Amino acid sequence: MPHHFATFFRSYCAILAVCFLFMCCANMAHAIDAGMPNPPSSPTEVKLGIFLADIVDMDELEETFQAELIVIAEWKDPRLAFDAQAEGSDYKLFQGEFQFNELFAGWWPQLLIVNEIGSGDINALRITVRADGTVRYKDQRNVALETPMELQSFPFDVQTLHATIISFGDYSDQVSLVVDENVLGATEEYAEVNQSVNIAQWDLLNLDLKAGVSDFRYYGTKKEFSKVSMTITLERKSSNMLWKIIFPLILLVSLMWAVFWIDIENLADRLNVAFIGILTIVAYQFLIDGNMPRISYFTFTDAVLLFSFVVMCLCIYESLLVNSLWTHGKRAMAERIDRGAHWAFPVVYFVGLTFNYFYFQQVS
Repeated sequence: MPHHFATFFRSYCAILAVCFLFMCCANMAHAIDAGMPNPPSSPTEVKLGIFLADIVDMDELEETFQAELIVIAEWKDPRLAFDAQAEGSDYKLFQGEFQFNELFAGWWPQLLIVNEIGSGDINALRITVRADGTVRYKDQRNVALETPMELQSFPFDVQTLHATIISFGDYSDQVSLVVDENVLGATEEYAEVNQSVNIAQWDLLNLDLKAGVSDFRYYGTKKEFSKVSMTITLERKSSNMLWKIIFPLILLVSLMWAVFWIDIENLADRLNVAFIGILTIVAYQFLIDGNMPRISYFTFTDAVLLFSFVVMCLCIYESLLVNSLWTHGKRAMAERIDRGAHWAFPVVYFVGLTFNYFYFQQVS
């Protein structure tokens, strides 16, 4: 009897083990089928919209910006169609990462922002499947993006920030991305009524989405893939920098011209005023250095600082020249030059500022 019981027990355990192994293999096969379907058609058209909820930060030194985006995509997959009457609802809803990863068994485009830094944070995710197979995907993500910036006309610059979105792993003959104009218009309306979209010191001028194709070797093979390019145009609010940096600088330079009203023979007094002005400019430059973008090329503000320094140095040379003429008996010539300097220096200075402004507007 014990021998028969042991044989029966071993057989029972073997049957349970086989059943358990079969169930695991079935689940694994089901997981692979659900997780790796092909696009429903060739190509599958995916309507893509980007809603700009907020611009969190900008770093001119690193040429990066952080934004809060809502990504909305829509496509049709007849394989997911169902009988609304039998299901008791005309749509199926999957919310959150758990339901999306574990329950949703359809294909979806993996929307990747090419110039994103790091992995980013997806804070909310939602997929809706209609009875006819129409799938609508939404997620809210915080991203840090790298984009070139042109700061030559700082602080009167306008920046165009770029982001390129692709369906990762899919070529243009598999997935075609098109722009959802309804979502783009919603962002423009939202920005008009909600000032939180605008980052400090910047105004949002425009947001645009354009569909296109690229053929660089992103996947290793040179073949076209579909993309959507997003451009965000921002204009810097220059009034703060204008009143804190540019206007005080012009005031300091204009005070320097007081040397032209000091008698020509009083060279010591003229030089004292001039050198005090130059030292003030140098100290002022160290003071405002923290408000300047730390970049390798020249900006409008850099040009204004350098030009102001040169003009103030020229005041010293003018004083030395007219004093030398005075001491050598050429008093009439010295007085003519000094009277001309009364007007020449302000005119040259403001013409130079105007030229710098338009020049840097052109090169930016």
